[in-house]
Amino acid sequence: MTGLANRQALSDVLRPVSMPRVLENVYTEDQRERLLEVVRTEGPWRLIIAQHFASAEELIATMSGALPEGFAPSLDMFLTPTFRGFYANYSAALFPEIQDCFYNEAFLEHAKSYWGAQYAKPQMMLFNINGPCGNTDPGHLDSPSFRGIRYENAPTWLCSVMGKSGLFRDYLIKMAQVITWFSRDPASGFTYWPEGPARAPQRLQPPVWNRGVVVQNEMMMHRGEANGPVELQRPAGLAFDTVFTGDPSDRDNWRLMNGSETIANVRTEDLRFLVHWSAEVFEDFTELKKNMDGSDDLTYDQVFDTFLKDMRARGIAVETPSDPLHDPQFIRALVAAYDFGTPATYPSEAPVTALYTHAA
Repeated sequence: MTGLANRQALSDVLRPVSMPRVLENVYTEDQRERLLEVVRTEGPWRLIIAQHFASAEELIATMSGALPEGFAPSLDMFLTPTFRGFYANYSAALFPEIQDCFYNEAFLEHAKSYWGAQYAKPQMMLFNINGPCGNTDPGHLDSPSFRGIRYENAPTWLCSVMGKSGLFRDYLIKMAQVITWFSRDPASGFTYWPEGPARAPQRLQPPVWNRGVVVQNEMMMHRGEANGPVELQRPAGLAFDTVFTGDPSDRDNWRLMNGSETIANVRTEDLRFLVHWSAEVFEDFTELKKNMDGSDDLTYDQVFDTFLKDMRARGIAVETPSDPLHDPQFIRALVAAYDFGTPATYPSEAPVTALYTHAA
């Protein structure tokens, strides 16, 4: 297969089951207030990057575009002040005040309709929140889950590469998301590639206040967009252990903190607040049962054997790693084999923020 044909084949893998569907007025004002109140009172909240990745190689494995040969990345190069917390996980709401948001009948109907499926159950709900923020991400996939290898029990990078490879489609757990934004920024929207990253993107146009999409983000390249004044998008002192929390003395103020030191303050009107609801979807009862009873689950040995056999069959020389979950060289080999690279085009209104250097 030529390089161009291989690139197109990788792009064709990254297409959702249906085109994303845009929603308006997703949450009531009361629901929004309760969702934000959890953020205000239950923090502090850590950076997304600090929660999911142990090395720069693991982070890059989820993104599009491997770095140049010989370039030594570090996690702090990718730091942006975006923070995350979970409202629900393992199909259980973690805060009683938002149960109606998680066990949401309308969302379940959206998920079933999106797939043309009989059954769905809510699985997870999280938020991302930030003030002014750049976005160095050229495009990524959310973590897909497979029977036996799930986002809850496997590294984010591994689930991402499994999805990009197209080798495990028979084990892919069908999922649908309702993703909603609350942002007044007139220039910050959502970019996505529903026909694969080799083709032109689409964009949810700003402002995105209480607007959302029904999507399959595990199999569709997408990215949030930078927001706020450029000079405020990377606060001085931003570090791997910076946290985000409400200000107990002012309900409309939010603080970025390193220990007891506040490095930046953000007003509520300047927030970009994303709420991500996710459901597992089952075509029929047979699929539901197979997903629940563990009768057709993958193992790590199967996954890595499949990768090694496929790469070697394609003429890629790769050694069998002794610790495949943490071997940077092996992770880089997987990225090189199954990464499409940078999407062909971006909206002119939403370019990728340049990487900050280690010294910045």
